[in-house]
Amino acid sequence: MTTLTEHYMRLTRDGTLQADPAQIAALPEFERVHDALLQPVRKKGLFRKAATSDAPKGVYFWGGVGRGKSMLMDLFVQHLDGIPARRVHFHAFMQEIHAAIHEARKGNVEDAIAPVAAQVASSVRLLAFDEMQITDITDAMIVGRLFEALFKDGVVVVTTSNRHPDDLYKNGLNRDLFLPFIALIKERMVVHELVSPTDYRQDRLGGQQVYFTPINAEARAAMDAVWDDLAGGKGVPLVLKVTGREVEIPAFRNGVARASFHDLCGRHLGPGDFLALAHATKVLLLDGIPTLSRSNFNEAKRFVTLIDALYEAKVRLICSAAAKPEMLYLEGEGTFEFERTASRLREMQSEGWGT
Repeated sequence: MTTLTEHYMRLTRDGTLQADPAQIAALPEFERVHDALLQPVRKKGLFRKAATSDAPKGVYFWGGVGRGKSMLMDLFVQHLDGIPARRVHFHAFMQEIHAAIHEARKGNVEDAIAPVAAQVASSVRLLAFDEMQITDITDAMIVGRLFEALFKDGVVVVTTSNRHPDDLYKNGLNRDLFLPFIALIKERMVVHELVSPTDYRQDRLGGQQVYFTPINAEARAAMDAVWDDLAGGKGVPLVLKVTGREVEIPAFRNGVARASFHDLCGRHLGPGDFLALAHATKVLLLDGIPTLSRSNFNEAKRFVTLIDALYEAKVRLICSAAAKPEMLYLEGEGTFEFERTASRLREMQSEGWGT
């Protein structure tokens, strides 16, 4: 059986991957977890899993966007040789947990988190989370007790994040209550920073067209090809919680989101919603920007606000549109103000923008 490192090096030799010293330096942590999980589980009674002390420490793998964290974790999970594991985006996992807790409370249980954690622990030995981030007070209050129960049941956690553990839920409401979870991460996981000068996501976009017009079959195929390249054609809905409301983005994976113009500008969304989206994503694929006029003035205003939020946050925008930026808004109130938006759309197309 080849090791993960051997598999990685083979992929670099055949040109599938580019050898990166920072990625290679991270592989021993994955090898350590893999080798420990291959050892038989010491059970302490019928159907009981290993105690916390028997389980290896997991890995909290963090670093800048586009450095290959998700790619390495995917290789690791694919190399687990039948070890019960689940790879899931952290946000999607927390949505599942909220739904499961809601169901558990219907049974009038005293602690709704305990049966939910037990159910998760009974199905896997390893949980692999992509993009751990805590931005919601409800998640912050649940995640500590949930992970404590999972670790106690011997579940190993491997996760990627753009933030050091100390920066999770930074400046969040009642953050003092969240600090024990940060301490738990440091106790039960090896914190490893991926320090690479290369942003492979930006490299893939370097020199490529990112604004497709007009909206036709060719533009749709081009957008699909970009999505396949950046997100593997897969994605889960991203639910943003903004001032007590939920805003759903149709598809999200590895920091890349995809939505239609109607999804974002045809709904009653405002600056706070777009700021939350810009905070949560690094690349946005926006399909089907129509021509704008007095007939869709409200949608046009939202579009201007959306572009401002993406621009200020340096989010990479890839879109299909009915016309070139300067030709999108030709008549009606707001044409003068739209000149700035058109200029920003042009600037956001330039190679290296957002780096």
